[in-house]
Amino acid sequence: MLTGGLMPVASAVEVAGLYSVEVTLDPDDPNAQSSAYQRALTEVLVRITGTMAAADAEELAILFPNPAVYVLQYRPGPDDALVVTLDGPAIQRTLRQAGATVWGTDRPLTIIWLAIDWGLGDREIVPAGDPDRGASGGRLIDRNQLLRERVQEIATRRGLPIVFPLLDAEDLRRIGFVDIWGGFDDPLLEASARYEADSILVGRIRPNEMQSPRWTWYVSEQRFGWPGEPEEAMHQLADALAARNAIRSDEVSEVLELTITGIDSVGAYGRVQQYMSNLRVIDSLVIRSAQPDRITYEVTVQGGAERLHNALGISNLLERVDDGYFIDGGAIRQRRQPMGSAQSFEYRYLRPEAPSVNRPPGYRDVNPEH
Repeated sequence: MLTGGLMPVASAVEVAGLYSVEVTLDPDDPNAQSSAYQRALTEVLVRITGTMAAADAEELAILFPNPAVYVLQYRPGPDDALVVTLDGPAIQRTLRQAGATVWGTDRPLTIIWLAIDWGLGDREIVPAGDPDRGASGGRLIDRNQLLRERVQEIATRRGLPIVFPLLDAEDLRRIGFVDIWGGFDDPLLEASARYEADSILVGRIRPNEMQSPRWTWYVSEQRFGWPGEPEEAMHQLADALAARNAIRSDEVSEVLELTITGIDSVGAYGRVQQYMSNLRVIDSLVIRSAQPDRITYEVTVQGGAERLHNALGISNLLERVDDGYFIDGGAIRQRRQPMGSAQSFEYRYLRPEAPSVNRPPGYRDVNPEH
């Protein structure tokens, strides 16, 4: 798991520009502007619903029969393009009234490590930017930039915040090509700590071979793997993140009791309180009791306990305490909660100073469902 000694507190970041889209204008289309509005709305719906199915959904076409109604402004873009800004709150209202899934602007940040084996011993990790190089380094810069652009294009289309590693001296002290290619978790997690990301996506690519690139996604205490080109991998990532974080408008709110233990200082209390107050999945947060080492909250969460666990799972500030089971005569049984009471869960605060890089990270392999 991403524990306190590995990474600082990671929290979702607000994605700007979700409702602004650049679309092409077809000079041969007599209704070019109206068609551009339709394409812009489709792209925005893909971002907001969290699924590519929105691009072909007849139901959404029925919900939005006149895309021009949702246009706030437009301006000319480069190469016969039109930059269209749509009315986000109005679109969300329409989706919610229909019970559709809505993914808000606060989204998990993912760091992307790409290890590329070009052949003949030419291996590298793709950095966030290319340093100044002489003419001999131009080809390396171009091919790295192309890979980043392929990844960033899908991330932008799906509304995903991503970051590439700086690959400065600090990174290179912690990780090398072999660590990434070989799937060594500890160096990877340690090197990712400074970026405060909620998840980690690792790509291993051999461009000059028929072998499909291999991808590993680390999130919470799970490790997913899949093959595919960079574009496919980014769509897979977007689908998985949306499944965890997007909320159906018809999901009922549930009142839960959440206890957080291990709070051993005023600083820890403030850190936990700030984090809980900023969680967008929580509609209401009330402190029911505060003791020297723990806080008990009453929380109202749209989507219930599963949504809360998914939200807490992308932060390394807390880890779940599995106290819902007990041993009875050698058998493991589930502890029943009193009838009529709110479900209760316990999480443990992870101190930042606790050393953990020498411990196994605790990830378990999961077959992806998407």
